[in-house]
Amino acid sequence: MAETRTAAAAGARTYRDVALNPTRAVRLPLIAGLLLVGLILIYAANRGEREGLDRGWFVALSLAGLFAARGLHLRRPITLPHFAVALITLGVSEIAYRATHPGVGFACLAATGAILMLPVGSRPQPELRARVAALVDRSTADPLAPFAFHSAKSYFFGSAGTAALGYRTRFGIAVVAGDPIGDRAAFPAVIAEFSEFAADHGWRVAVLGASPEAAELWRTRAAEQPGLHPIPIGRDVVIDVPHFAMTGRHFRNLRQAVSRTRNAGVTTEIVAERDLPADLRATLLSIVAEWGHGAQNRGFSMILDHLLDGRHPGMLVVIARDATGEVVGFQRYGSSGHGTELSLDVPWRRRDAPNGLDERMVADLVTYGQEHGVQRISLAFAAFPELFADTSRSRVRQGLYLATHTLDPLIRLESLYRFLRKFNSFADQRYVLIRWREVLFAAAALLTLEFLPHRHEN
Repeated sequence: MAETRTAAAAGARTYRDVALNPTRAVRLPLIAGLLLVGLILIYAANRGEREGLDRGWFVALSLAGLFAARGLHLRRPITLPHFAVALITLGVSEIAYRATHPGVGFACLAATGAILMLPVGSRPQPELRARVAALVDRSTADPLAPFAFHSAKSYFFGSAGTAALGYRTRFGIAVVAGDPIGDRAAFPAVIAEFSEFAADHGWRVAVLGASPEAAELWRTRAAEQPGLHPIPIGRDVVIDVPHFAMTGRHFRNLRQAVSRTRNAGVTTEIVAERDLPADLRATLLSIVAEWGHGAQNRGFSMILDHLLDGRHPGMLVVIARDATGEVVGFQRYGSSGHGTELSLDVPWRRRDAPNGLDERMVADLVTYGQEHGVQRISLAFAAFPELFADTSRSRVRQGLYLATHTLDPLIRLESLYRFLRKFNSFADQRYVLIRWREVLFAAAALLTLEFLPHRHEN
């Protein structure tokens, strides 16, 4: 019983302390914000008595009050830096009005309330990688579980310590990546607790890449984040390894692609990323550099950082060589479920690599998996497959189809779909969950987190 109470206490500390204050700034009590509001009112009274009522100045004061009231309504904490900057801005406003620069004074005064109630941010927590790794290893039937390792993420651990989720804040939105990791029985609790945690920090929540089960939990268990609406954005593509065979007409294109590489003399090998010798690692990175990308530094719900440096545990690399023995491409995979599930990170190939190289590496990995107890291989996420498969689109669907191609500079969704459909392994839907009244901020947060480069973290 004593051990049980100790474990329960440790779990409670996990939620309150190990979940971690998402900002390094000192948080001030609400009275500090009211003190600044009091200073603004004193300043307003003195100015009104000294110079009479000015309509523009009164509007600026009203806007400052509205911004402050909105922040308090959102339960945003007041931090020492925000308090100090707001106080300085108030002083600049007074100086600007005295120097007969009413436009500058108006902008600074109106901004005072907004600055005071700016949302706090989260910080990356790569130091928790070992703890996250233990939960990823326990995760099953979740193709996105290995992507919890991305070192740009913050982490929230449930009170039981058996489940966690990765997130990052942007524009006052806490964006959760994929499903929780760890024990599925603890998912309802960790979602409910994070809902409260986010609300206490003044964050609204959005979820990127939720499974159907997790989407339902967010709708029903996130009591502090009501109104989350699930929007389908695509499907997982997951190969059932023990039962996969490239037979039948549905796999004709795949068989042809694999046969081309065999006729060209392509061979493959599969190694643990941490076992790559330095010279081979340099060769693989030169293929990445050939495309002008350099280090892999973007991604959030999918695509990992720290390419080939062995930092993330459980990574496998499939390496392809041509008939002369020269490396022409590679794929990196993350693992979960005690090694029984693999998820493709990204494929890289030389510009002059033989056609069908990616299909060949996947096919050989399936063979490897059948010999080593792998149950599932996730090949990526197919965005909007029904849209690309539809050959008789209505005007609305044609407009949506054209809109997807605006992302071609970042990711070629239709080309990815045409590659993935060769494997005939479309699985569950994935969803984005947002609230309609926050759609612009949520969309900005989702897109910038997924596609803009991240600062390199250890």
